[in-house]
Amino acid sequence: MSESDRPEWAVRLQLERERRGWGKWETARRLFAESGIMHPESKQVKALARQISRWEAGKHCPTDWAIGLARLYDTTPEELFPSPPEQPARGSVMRQPAARQPGDWGEVSELLRRVFIKQSAAFAAMPALGRGPGHRVIQALEILGSDRLADTVDGLGELIDHYAGSVCALPPAEVYDELLAVRSFADHLREGAGTSPLSADLALASGWLSHLLAVAACDMGEHAAARLWCSDAERRSEQARQPDLAAWSVLTRAMIAFYQGHSRQSLTLSAKGQQIAPVGTVVHAKLASQEMRAAAMVGEVDRMTRARTHAAAAISALPDGIPETGAFSIALAEDPPYTATSLLLAGRSREAVAATGRVIQTVYRPERRQRGEHPSGYARSLLILGLAHAETRQLDQAVAAGYDALAGSRPAWPTMVLAGRLDRVLSQNFAGARQAEDYHARYLEACSLPAGGAGQLAAPDEDV
Repeated sequence: MSESDRPEWAVRLQLERERRGWGKWETARRLFAESGIMHPESKQVKALARQISRWEAGKHCPTDWAIGLARLYDTTPEELFPSPPEQPARGSVMRQPAARQPGDWGEVSELLRRVFIKQSAAFAAMPALGRGPGHRVIQALEILGSDRLADTVDGLGELIDHYAGSVCALPPAEVYDELLAVRSFADHLREGAGTSPLSADLALASGWLSHLLAVAACDMGEHAAARLWCSDAERRSEQARQPDLAAWSVLTRAMIAFYQGHSRQSLTLSAKGQQIAPVGTVVHAKLASQEMRAAAMVGEVDRMTRARTHAAAAISALPDGIPETGAFSIALAEDPPYTATSLLLAGRSREAVAATGRVIQTVYRPERRQRGEHPSGYARSLLILGLAHAETRQLDQAVAAGYDALAGSRPAWPTMVLAGRLDRVLSQNFAGARQAEDYHARYLEACSLPAGGAGQLAAPDEDV
């Protein structure tokens, strides 16, 4: 869209912002504050800043944010945006609007027209998707990106940010199905892009979606599928020369090996991943932490200590504003992630109790749990706490932690691995105790629930 074709409201939005000397990120933060969100996450600010770029380019009319924008720019919604046209009566045929006129909601009318025309054609190129999970997401991509492939690429980027958060909070089977639909659509677009410069961007987006599919598959216990998606993500990483993507997939492989009990393999993968991603990246710090607990599992205490020191240094080297929730996050606490697990595996159970308490107090505060942040990480932290209490002969505390961890429906696969480990330790250390038998019954009940059911806790986001 040329400068002269931009709607008046789009020009006005840009002028109002620039007159105040605000960048798009600053405007996004102020707009969140106007909406009652005083401290939005960096990924939320990033997504809204992208939206502001589209608004000012006249690509999308910010109807949902009209009141907040009007307050931000000391005006009224009616002055900032003209009134929309009357809606056609129910059952009438929606006609194509007259030629676009700047400021008369022409962009919105045109969007509605395309929705109507393309309603039955959105999936014509991909009949296999049908109307299953994710079809509404694909419809939105089809419609909003119908004019320019670049818009669709931007939309895929926003979806990657979205699923990076939801894969850690929603039932993994549900997220997996949606991701699969979006991943298939991205490949369909890439095939049609030919030699377009955007083909490389589409290939990279497919790689990030493959990694998120691997995370969801891991939580479902579908390890073969997870490894296949990891391999695909690593191939896309090499093609796009984006080492971080490969490093995240290596981390997923290392975590699968760790929870399967293949500690040597997990140790090797963790070291390999750190060679791929440089210090100063979240994934490098996570891999160093994973190396620490894998070394503890194989009994290499000196290597565990070195890895812990390196993990702390890698966390100190991280830039400000890194994500602390989601699939690409790291929890910033007094100790590196997985410290309590490492201490427990090294036989230092009392220290593990203290370290877990610090993590729960710092990372899993009540208000965060109420917002649904880190649900699976919180459950696993409780189970590590329960294991540490069991090793120090504190039966009641161990069982209470185990019960809290299994509250709700069946958790993700890594959580159930730890729940089973606690069950075995309680049976061995407190044979015949009523509390241990009660926990065993609760554990069996949790195992009987269908994987991926409603309320299932997802994604190995953070562990102690």
